[in-house]
Amino acid sequence: MKSGSVVAYIDRQRIVYAVVLEVKNSRLRLLTEGNREVNLAAGRVLHAGQNGLDVSVGRAGLVESLKAKQRQRQALAEEVRVRELWEVLNSEPGWIDLETMTGLCFNGPHSDDHQAAVLHALFENRNYFKFGQDRFFPYTEAQVEQIAAQARENSRRQKLVEDGGDWLNAVLNAPNPTVPTDKLDLVRILDNLYLDGKESTDYALGNAILSRAGLKDPDIIFRALVKLGIYDENENIDLRRFKIASKFPETVSKRAQALMASGVSLDGDPRKDLTHLPILTIDGQATLDFDDALSIEKIRDSYRLGIHIADVGQAIPKGDLIDQEARRRGSSIYMPDDRIPMLPAPLAEGLCSLKAGEIRPAITIMALLSSNADVLDYEVFPSRIRVSSQWTYYDANVAAEDNPELQMLHQVAKQFREKRLDSGAVLISVPEIHVWMDRDGEIRVSRVNRESPGRMLVSELMIMANWLMARFLKDHGEPAVFRSQPKPRERLFKKMEGTLYQNWMQRKHLSRFILSSQPDHHSGLGLTEYVTATSPIRKYFDLVTQRQIRAILGLDTPYSGEAIDQVIQDLEQPMSRVTRTQFRRHRYWMLKYLESRIGQPEEAIVLYRKKNSYLILLTDYMLECDLPASERTRLNPEDLIQVRIQRVHARKDVLSVYLG
Repeated sequence: MKSGSVVAYIDRQRIVYAVVLEVKNSRLRLLTEGNREVNLAAGRVLHAGQNGLDVSVGRAGLVESLKAKQRQRQALAEEVRVRELWEVLNSEPGWIDLETMTGLCFNGPHSDDHQAAVLHALFENRNYFKFGQDRFFPYTEAQVEQIAAQARENSRRQKLVEDGGDWLNAVLNAPNPTVPTDKLDLVRILDNLYLDGKESTDYALGNAILSRAGLKDPDIIFRALVKLGIYDENENIDLRRFKIASKFPETVSKRAQALMASGVSLDGDPRKDLTHLPILTIDGQATLDFDDALSIEKIRDSYRLGIHIADVGQAIPKGDLIDQEARRRGSSIYMPDDRIPMLPAPLAEGLCSLKAGEIRPAITIMALLSSNADVLDYEVFPSRIRVSSQWTYYDANVAAEDNPELQMLHQVAKQFREKRLDSGAVLISVPEIHVWMDRDGEIRVSRVNRESPGRMLVSELMIMANWLMARFLKDHGEPAVFRSQPKPRERLFKKMEGTLYQNWMQRKHLSRFILSSQPDHHSGLGLTEYVTATSPIRKYFDLVTQRQIRAILGLDTPYSGEAIDQVIQDLEQPMSRVTRTQFRRHRYWMLKYLESRIGQPEEAIVLYRKKNSYLILLTDYMLECDLPASERTRLNPEDLIQVRIQRVHARKDVLSVYLG
């Protein structure tokens, strides 16, 4: 190349024609057809002609000559039939040079303009040939079809962006918009973008639609989907995000009905008949799935305590369709506005539930306790029971001082707790805030006293049952879903002496619990080994562990240690999602409640100082939030202060307060 040479290069996906003004080493100073001077590396030149322009004609003359060449070459390029050329050459085994390609496209002698026109035509239609340096390689038929399919998809996506952006704006401005059938794909894209954000497979496309609509805040998608009736105003996004099904598949529901119809046969089972015992349940007022019950007898200076767990394994065989579904779900999910069971209602509330007056199979832990709740002896066995009374926590609390059975149960529970505390248990006592919707759809908030007689005795006696079942499994060398916990990183108080501040902060110093097929010490509970097996209707881990006990009792085949480890691994993600869904839904409705209390004074405890704020705890709601720091006010941990709610947005998880 030299001064005056006409060259072509690619810039911003188009071919630009220019004349060389100066060559310096491997750099070219060019004047383009658009009357711009540019510096270009020689290696970027796509084509350089043999015949040049006279640079002495001046800048204006050169630009006019370049424009004329551009028009001439464009006209010649339109004569090139790219597909027909490919049909002739696609069976050729190698690269085809520009000279040969030009000869195939034009009859007679050809010039620089003809060669440039071929390059131009093949650049404009890149569906058939691969570019090289002055040479081309024909794509195979499969590659051509793939390129064509990609082009169609790009065209579809572009149209989707244009139509989608315009339609989204129309939806936001319309009073009662609907979803036409041709917009279903668009709704799916927006739904995925809102749920998964950057993890969405449609992230780029969804953002392009938002950009077309002139929108930046992804939360606007939520408003649009509410208007379209896709979402409810209080939509539980986590259920959608985690694809948690509130309803059971039809095949599972039918199987549950079939199991319900056939019932549970107890013929031939080596079960002890305990139907003569006065057995009671204590649960929440709305409970329908009763999976644990209690009985107690005074025998001279000791107690015979019975803890009876619904034998779910008797009704649901391992590997059954119902069992597979329960394993996928991992646990029942309890939320202020909804409850999603692990088992279908006919089983959870019917066949497996310890309903008053109904004979049910159970796994019984019968413990002989001394007057101060030492375990003198215990046995685990299959039983046949009939619950005689079903108490709510409220009823049990009211009757606790007058009912002999409740008195004994409460006394045993208190003594057992004291033994755990003596063994180093970390008992964190913080109020539980109950949020629910009343019949009129109003949000109600109440403070639950976890130390009330009913709740305390059920909690402690279920811990005792789980501990004794863990001992039973350990003594028989049977693997199970054992739960252990290392010592806390720091102890802030002894036994139950801690303040609310200390109890709350102690939770931040606890070590994470560990699930394993082998037993180990549980520091938090102050017990040598521990499992959870008292809620087999609601938790799959409990059902698996119950089956291991059934196997020892000759009622089932055991899981191997490897199978237990696999269950733990398989349920890690489902259980994480259950925990997160329950926590976030509780927080959502709590914030929704606080939206009506903006400007109201609230009591709070200072937890600790952050960089530009304090972390505080709203004591009436047990919610943490930030309080902006002020140079005029110095606060210390455990200070009791009064704040006012400034702003709440439940959907965006926003809660801000100010000192007042």
